Amino acid sequence: MDHAPCPPGLPRIGDPAPGFEAESTQGVIRLEDYKGSWLVFFSHPADFTPVCTTEFMAFAGVHERLRALDCELLGLSIDSVFSHIAWVRRIEETFGVRVEFPVVADLSMDVARLYGMIMPGESRTETSRCVFVIDPAQKVRAVVWYPLTTGRNTEEIVRLVEALRATDAHGVATPANWRPGDKVIVPAPRTQDGADERAHETGTECKDWFFCTRSL
Repeated sequence: MDHAPCPPGLPRIGDPAPGFEAESTQGVIRLEDYKGSWLVFFSHPADFTPVCTTEFMAFAGVHERLRALDCELLGLSIDSVFSHIAWVRRIEETFGVRVEFPVVADLSMDVARLYGMIMPGESRTETSRCVFVIDPAQKVRAVVWYPLTTGRNTEEIVRLVEALRATDAHGVATPANWRPGDKVIVPAPRTQDGADERAHETGTECKDWFFCTRSL
């Protein structure tokens, strides 16, 4: 069965993250500046809008927790750098929340097109609420889209980074609703002998040969 091709400029999980250079609220930003660390790269529809304002406060609230995971934050919308600066200053003045991560000004839409951040069926003039999690080797590891009307859950984004880091560090998978400290999923054996041996592994709890968990 043939599958519909992904639209051009839509990076998929496992693809190299598209490189770019762009102006931001903290000077010129290049994707390669983040090589060697994790990156949550997200877009928002527009500055000075209420849902986006709540999101930026929420992202600011988890910024230090992400940094503790060796993960940086980078925002983007199709607004000027002057609009970005004015908006983050207003957020601090009005709500007492300081936004310390950079925000890319993408008036040309060049970066947004590279990442497939524009959903023409929803809006041709605003970026949607996209989230790309990019690993230290600058590969796309997770992609999440939200509609314009729905603010993101930043706790879930932190959890996603935590889960990806656990997967990389320990060669395991994480179950639904996993949080640090919970048991992880051990990859299922790929041979009959492996299935026979799995039940006798020290530290592994098995419900069946294919469903085994352990603590980190």
